[in-house]
Amino acid sequence: MKIIERPTRNTWSELIKRPVQNYDSIEATVKLIFKEVAVKGDAAVHKYTDLFDGVVLENLRVTEVEIQEAIELVSTDLKTAIELAKSNIKRFHEKQRTIPISLETVPGVMCWFEKMPIQKVGLYIPGGTAPLFSTVLMLAIPAQLAGCNEIVLCSPPDQSGKINPAILYAAHICGVTTIIKAGGIQAIAAMALGTETIPKVYKIFGPGNQFVTCAKQVATQFGTAIDMPAGPSELLIFADETAKAAFVAADLLSQAEHGKDSQVVLVSNSKNLLQKVIREIPRQLADLPRKEIASEAIRNARFIYMETETEALDFINEYAPEHFMICSADEAFFIKGIQNAGSVFVGNYSPESAGDYASGTNHTLPTNGFARNYSGITLDSFQKTISFQKLSPEGIQAIGQSIEVMAAAEGLEAHKNAITIRLKELQYENS
Repeated sequence: MKIIERPTRNTWSELIKRPVQNYDSIEATVKLIFKEVAVKGDAAVHKYTDLFDGVVLENLRVTEVEIQEAIELVSTDLKTAIELAKSNIKRFHEKQRTIPISLETVPGVMCWFEKMPIQKVGLYIPGGTAPLFSTVLMLAIPAQLAGCNEIVLCSPPDQSGKINPAILYAAHICGVTTIIKAGGIQAIAAMALGTETIPKVYKIFGPGNQFVTCAKQVATQFGTAIDMPAGPSELLIFADETAKAAFVAADLLSQAEHGKDSQVVLVSNSKNLLQKVIREIPRQLADLPRKEIASEAIRNARFIYMETETEALDFINEYAPEHFMICSADEAFFIKGIQNAGSVFVGNYSPESAGDYASGTNHTLPTNGFARNYSGITLDSFQKTISFQKLSPEGIQAIGQSIEVMAAAEGLEAHKNAITIRLKELQYENS
């Protein structure tokens, strides 16, 4: 681990680079599985679950008996923690409901918006060594609040053909309507296309590996929307002399343990702080169960010294991190100045772990620089907006002539006539 000192702006493009995600080598496999799922349905999902996950399933759908068995396996402490997280996430997302907008643009012309739920949504929840039951909360709670009729959850089974009990418990208490034992490409294909057992959905949410990410992109070719482009998880911290080095090191490692390709960046205007953090990381790393994974990510971490906060902020906005932590005496400067970030954590006692689990904000966020143009998941992600308008006779007379002129200028005579015929009718009625 070494400090990059005062990088010039012409080198920033290299410093903000993420791992290149090239799906060319796997796209053919993804499309092949999509075609097979389209033709063979459940049989194809069973085939690839056996091939990729090494388990032969009797049924794809999780039964009520399995859910009840899973509930019994979740400890009381974990249930209590999940319930607390659920409460905070629900409260924060409930506050995101917007007041309907209505406006009479001119007398007799009333325009308004109505928010409608996306009727059928699919949630993909990774399993494996880190089963993300927290992601169930982050996706199912706003889906339920939005009023989605069908909430389909897919998660890969373990070698015994079971889904992690905490995932099932979280799904049960958050209103998931269908739980499917399937992961990877075949799960995304099934939700995009529909099978005998797995309902077709209109939008797919959730993180995953490169195969899942590629499959989600292919799903869009079949008319299924996705939440956002995804990539390795990332954390950028700005820390000055007021930061606690042990806290900063812990936060960097919490991100590094997600995966070997996790992106970890520390920016500081204090060389002393940078050195303290670099010395602290090995001490904490030694005790981590996932130290092999975290070590690989930390080897690729960037420790950057910037002389001024202004220059640091410019760099951070260029980087556009998924998670941005502010540990600064002048936190207001960064709060006001940050333009590109998925989620921001302010102060020494606001670890990124809080947002991952229980503070209330959503942890499904744009990565790979997409924070420049994407938002994280909100209640709106599970809704669509429909615009309405109603014109009275007074209203169409007020704007009709302008519409006729504009339609004629675009050469759309039928558009013009739809107005003219009404204006003539009104003129006749009033004569």
